[in-house]
Amino acid sequence: MTSTKLCRVVVLISGGGTNLQALIDAQQTGELPVQLAAVISNRPGVKGLQRAADAGIPHGILDHKAYASREHFDEALIQLIDSHKPDLVVLAGFMRILTPAFTGHYLGRMLNIHPSLLPKYQGLHTHQRAIDAGDSCHGVTVHFVTAELDGGPAVVQAKVNILAEDTADTLAQRVQAQEHIIYPLAVKWFAKGDLLMENGLSLLNGELLPHCGHLIDHSG
Repeated sequence: MTSTKLCRVVVLISGGGTNLQALIDAQQTGELPVQLAAVISNRPGVKGLQRAADAGIPHGILDHKAYASREHFDEALIQLIDSHKPDLVVLAGFMRILTPAFTGHYLGRMLNIHPSLLPKYQGLHTHQRAIDAGDSCHGVTVHFVTAELDGGPAVVQAKVNILAEDTADTLAQRVQAQEHIIYPLAVKWFAKGDLLMENGLSLLNGELLPHCGHLIDHSG
């Protein structure tokens, strides 16, 4: 991105939007050099929409229940997103499995955040699964989105210890605190032109990132 044109970001949400708020906060302090062009939710009445309204960001609802199929919804969502001319699409708690046509349309310019140290624990209930497995560490991953669910190349991970007294809720709180740090960081890298996806791999400043992405380790 050139210095005269801010990276235009469209954020997709389904709920409370805490990661959206982290992006808003970083943008408002000047730490994140982007224009938050729009926030779109597939569910009405969620707190994330109020967060967008409070920040003066254009926002709207595209209710997936109004569409006969996943394909029809994704087609309509592509049209709505593209009307905002985004450089980057950010999934921030967007609870939809996306079609290959959708992920292909935004390949290399769509990021997701997933609460596990991918490739571990793709899908749901990651915190409890990590505890049940007896893992010593858990964390969160920002990755490029591909057709494989939670399977795109990692950009950055934050790792935290699992404590003996942890429940899924207490572990989720500590992981979420890291989410709010690394998601704005990954978006910043992309906005500055430092981060890109090439041949199915993540590169930062022209260097191939390791399989886990850039690692921020709080487990020591």
